[in-house]
Amino acid sequence: MAGHEFSEPADRKRKPVADSVSSDLRAVEQTRLACDPAFRHGVVVGFDGSTSSERALAYAIGMARRSGSGLIIVHVANRLPTTVWAGCEPPVFVDVPDHRTEVLGLELACADYLTEIPWILVERGGDICHELEEVGREYSADAIVVGSTQGFVGRIFGSVAGRLAKRAQRPVVVIP
Repeated sequence: MAGHEFSEPADRKRKPVADSVSSDLRAVEQTRLACDPAFRHGVVVGFDGSTSSERALAYAIGMARRSGSGLIIVHVANRLPTTVWAGCEPPVFVDVPDHRTEVLGLELACADYLTEIPWILVERGGDICHELEEVGREYSADAIVVGSTQGFVGRIFGSVAGRLAKRAQRPVVVIP
C-alpha cells in the first residue's frame, strides 16, 4: 500500500555476505570510480615507441575516431631489477622504474595526429599481457590493439599478441 512502511521482523536476520566477495566487489568498484568515464568503452592500445607499436597506435586512432570513443594508450614500464648489497646483509632486489613513460607522454602530447580524439596515457608495471587486459577490463574497452612482436625474443618466449589473444576477454587486434 502506498504511504505505508513495512518493517522486517526482528527475528529475521539477513545472511552476511562473505568477506572475500565483498572486499573483491569494493576493489572493483574503487577501480571503476578511478577510471575517467569519458574513456569507458574506448580502445586500448599497447605502446612502447617501437615501429610495430606506432603502427598499432595509428590503427587504434582510426578505430577510436570511427567509433567516436576515447583512446587509452598503455605503456607497460620495464622494471629493472637491481641488487643492493650492504656488507653482511643479504642482497636486496629493488625495482627501478624506467622513465620511458614520461618521454613517450611528451612525444604523444606534441603529436598532431592525436588532436582529433580524446586520449590518455596509462603507465603500468608488470606482465604486458596481464596489464593490457587489466586496463581493458577497468575501462570496459571495446578492443585491445597491439603490434606484432618482431625478432628473436618473440620467437623464443612467444609474442605478446599471441598470449594476449589466448587469454583476453575482449577482441584483440594484432597489427603486423
